[in-house]
Amino acid sequence: MVRRIDVTGTGGVRLAAWEFADPPKTREAEGPPGGVLLLHGLMGRASHWAGTARWLSERHRAVALDQRGHGQSEKPPEGPYTREAYVDDAEAALVQLGLAPAVLIGHSMGALTAWQLAARRPDLVQGVIICDMRASALGAASQREWEDWFKAWPVPFATLADVRKWFGEDDPWVERPNPSRGAFYAEVMAEGADGWRPVFDPDHMLKSRETWVYDAHWDDLVQVRCPALVVRGLDGELGRAEAQEMVRVLPRGEYAEVADAGHLVHYDQPEGWRAAIEPFLDGVLTG
Repeated sequence: MVRRIDVTGTGGVRLAAWEFADPPKTREAEGPPGGVLLLHGLMGRASHWAGTARWLSERHRAVALDQRGHGQSEKPPEGPYTREAYVDDAEAALVQLGLAPAVLIGHSMGALTAWQLAARRPDLVQGVIICDMRASALGAASQREWEDWFKAWPVPFATLADVRKWFGEDDPWVERPNPSRGAFYAEVMAEGADGWRPVFDPDHMLKSRETWVYDAHWDDLVQVRCPALVVRGLDGELGRAEAQEMVRVLPRGEYAEVADAGHLVHYDQPEGWRAAIEPFLDGVLTG
C-alpha cells in the first residue's frame, strides 16, 4: 500500500509525505511511542526510501517526506530554499504526522536537516541516522562544479533507458558503470511533450545547495544529544576520517559503514544498509 499524506510546511508550502505500507496494527510490541521520518537528499524524493520504509513498517510507523522543491511537493519559484526552511518543514512534518518523538533517517542533505532538527528540537527526536553527509564546508569550487554538471545534462532525455544509461554510465562523474545510480535518477524524471526531464528545477537545487556548502556544521553536531549513527559507503563522499571525527564530536555517536556502496548507500546496497542501521534502530525504538 502507498498512502499520500499532505503536510503544510513553513510559509504554507504544500508538502507530500508517503507511507509505503500499512501502519502497524498494534503499538504494544513497539516499545515507546514514536516513528521514523525519512529525509531524502538533494534531487531525491520520498520514493527513494520505499524499500527501507517497507521493512521498517513491519514494526514501526515510517513516513518519507518529499521536501520542498522535490518530488510531488510544492516548488515555490522564489523559495525559500534555505537551511531554516528545510528544517522548519521537517519539524512541521513530525508534528502534523504525529511521529514524534521520532528517529530521523537522512541521506546527504536530508541528513544535515535531520541533525540540525535534532539539535534544535530534542523533544521531537529520539535518534538520528546520518547517511553519507559531510560536516565540513565544501567550498565555492564545489558549487561551480555542480553548476557545470547541471549544464552538461543532455535534457530532454528521449527515454527512461537513456536516463539510466547516462547517469549510470556516460555521466563524466561516473568512474565505472553503476546501474543503481541510473535507477536513482530515473526515479526523479517526468515525461513531457519533448521527452524526460527532472521533476525539480536545477536552479532550485543550486539555491538549496549554496545555503550549506559554504559553511561547516560541526557546531550543530555537538548539540545533538540523542543517539546518532553515522553511516558511510566505503566509496561514498564522506571519508572515514571525517566520519569518525563526526562520531567523536557527537555526544552519543556511533559508526557504521557499508561495503561496495557509494554515495547512494541505500540504493547501492540495500541489504548492507539494512544490516548497518537495523541494530541501532532496534536499540532506540524498542530499547
